[in-house]
Amino acid sequence: MAAKKVLLLCGDYMEDYEVMVPFQALQAYGISVDAVCPGKKAGDVCRTAVHQGIGHQTYSESRGHNFTLNASFDEISADGYDGLVIPGGRAPEYLAMDDKDYMEDYEVMVPFQSLQALGCQVDAVCPDKGAGEKCPTAIHDFEGDQTYSEKPGHDFTLTASFGSVDASSYDALVIPGGRAPEYLALNDKVISLVKGFSDKGKPIASICHGQQILSAAGVLKGKKCTAYPAVKLNVVLGGGSWLEPDPIHRCFTDGNLVTGAAWPGHPEFVAQLMALLGIKVSF
Repeated sequence: MAAKKVLLLCGDYMEDYEVMVPFQALQAYGISVDAVCPGKKAGDVCRTAVHQGIGHQTYSESRGHNFTLNASFDEISADGYDGLVIPGGRAPEYLAMDDKDYMEDYEVMVPFQSLQALGCQVDAVCPDKGAGEKCPTAIHDFEGDQTYSEKPGHDFTLTASFGSVDASSYDALVIPGGRAPEYLALNDKVISLVKGFSDKGKPIASICHGQQILSAAGVLKGKKCTAYPAVKLNVVLGGGSWLEPDPIHRCFTDGNLVTGAAWPGHPEFVAQLMALLGIKVSF
């Protein structure tokens, strides 16, 4: 019987164990494994990420190993393999192409303090947490890899309790990005709150991965919007019309909706929300 051969599809910031365990275990079982990554060749490396559950609302992330590829993506053919293994982590976001723990550090603090500086009252809330409690944030940087890196950020202090908020009491909703939207999008109370703002035609400003929540809430239908590129599929499946964030700081307004792709776009993001709120600054 011919030896079995498996293809391992890799990418920067795939989960550390989820790539190395199948890679080495399958070889131990006598199976040949080719590890490849789009845009890279044999001998190149992919950075991995260590994901751990440490008591927060989602996993933490730290840098893992440099995983060395042993084959070139452009030279392989699916017909030459008996199986395909795809590790998890953040790589599948791009290979497929409100506040909560591990929202992006800048994407919560910059709008929060910018709006306060304009004289706005800003209530920062999180499901299952109260005023005075903290949400750990994540620092996402662009360091030349296939996607952003992640490091621990500040602890952000909430100013109000989620159970006490109602869309009718506010003029606008801001949704930071980061990893928090992955599971906020599964929270029925969050979805109801977002729909409350949308149904009343109130401004909603969402950046980066925040559009995962908007898609889940069904408020993107017929709307032109952008997001972090890995979220394009969520936008399209949610009925939105995708606008390419080129350059990455581009932000767009469509009706009551302001969307941005990443924290470098905060000046445009906040300015477009100010326009919807009728706030002007003079010197």
